[in-house]
Amino acid sequence: MAAMPSAPQSPWRHLPNAISSLRVVLVLPIGWLLAHRAWSSALMLVAVAGVSDGVDGFLARHFGWQSRIGGMLDAIADKLLLVSCFVILAVQGEVPLWLAWVVCGRDGVIAVGALLWRVLVGRIDPQPSLLSKACTLMQIVYLLVVLLALIRWPVPASELPGWLVAVLCVASGTDYVIRWSRRAWRALHPARVPP
Repeated sequence: MAAMPSAPQSPWRHLPNAISSLRVVLVLPIGWLLAHRAWSSALMLVAVAGVSDGVDGFLARHFGWQSRIGGMLDAIADKLLLVSCFVILAVQGEVPLWLAWVVCGRDGVIAVGALLWRVLVGRIDPQPSLLSKACTLMQIVYLLVVLLALIRWPVPASELPGWLVAVLCVASGTDYVIRWSRRAWRALHPARVPP
């Protein structure tokens, strides 16, 4: 019996990856604008990047356009954008230095863990948790609040968003270490895992 022809794939299936790639491209102009204190323009691009982060995820999930490369692109785009923004703003004294260290430390731990997984276990399939997504969202919100304040937009003066970012970074970083350490142990010691 002849095999049934497979359904044609949508030409739009690469759209989420293209949006994630756009976010990677935006890192350089956003960094340049922040370094030159062009707050209004930086705010617009950070807002575009933040919205695109939600849009590409929605499209991938809703239409089944998820892929391994898409998950990796999304993670890389988020980390490049957020780390660069926090570092530049911290150097300029616009966000607390300790908070930038927390953000960079969390992403550094995740990056080292991913490298160890690749060396010791094999292929990596990014699977961000809800806690990780909440952490990313809070970091974007925090950056938008900081930039709004820098253009003299009337936002409430509060240290709460910064502390929420720090708590979520520590919580999600710890969650990553625990979850992926368990998976690595199971992958490397399959005979010791109870059925």
